[in-house]
Amino acid sequence: MRTLLSAAASVVLVGGVLLLASRDVARPAHPSPAGDAAAPVLVELFTSEGCSDCPPADRLLAQLDERQPVPGAKIIALEQHVDYWDDLGWRDPFSSAQFSRRQQDYVGAFHINGPYTPQMVVDGSAEFVGSDVRAAVAAITKSSRVPKASLIIEAGPAPAGAPSIPLRVRLESQAGGSAAANSDVILAVTEDDLSSNVTNGENSGSKLVHRAVVRDMRVLGRVAGDGSFTAQTDEKLSKNWKRENLHAVAFVQQRGSRHILGAAAIPLASPR
Repeated sequence: MRTLLSAAASVVLVGGVLLLASRDVARPAHPSPAGDAAAPVLVELFTSEGCSDCPPADRLLAQLDERQPVPGAKIIALEQHVDYWDDLGWRDPFSSAQFSRRQQDYVGAFHINGPYTPQMVVDGSAEFVGSDVRAAVAAITKSSRVPKASLIIEAGPAPAGAPSIPLRVRLESQAGGSAAANSDVILAVTEDDLSSNVTNGENSGSKLVHRAVVRDMRVLGRVAGDGSFTAQTDEKLSKNWKRENLHAVAFVQQRGSRHILGAAAIPLASPR
């Protein structure tokens, strides 16, 4: 765990939007300047409710996801709760050993000493303390300028109350597509508006609110030699998930470098 930046150093103006890593998230008065043509940028946060340095990073990720303040970037957020804090006073209800293992993969890819919280990773190519606003904006801006693979995710019809949602993920073969050949296509389901009243540990007495919490993550398959990929799957919905707050996220990740080559996300709310 690294020391957080001071509150004064955690303030930055981006695209006319003031980001405050140390304050609660407020809904913006105007929509994001990033439109449909914006480049998808996957922003992962490794966090824990047992870590007192993590709530400011959680709020920053929520702001990035909700406000979309970086011009030219479509930020796709994944908040992953690690489990190595769970024996230190508070068991995080959203934690999973799977996310701890995923973070450990980044430890090797970035050649750093070990995992820490909060850690933010942008497109698998940059990592830094998760509450560092300036580092986040700089990394997202840089990554938005990198060409992305064209990944499409679609949801089939599923009425309210259905136990699962059919999903289709497709990556088109394209010039230079062989760069994605040694890559996996990964599917994640996230949920917004989750919260906990923490009664023990470093955040005892706090109500913690989360956005884009990863509920499920799995590899759909490997990209073909020509850079193409197609998969259909049914996403089973847990009874304690609120469908109106769910999103499906698909992304292409190189196995060696861990770089993200493309990403896409859709809401899973029931059709009206």
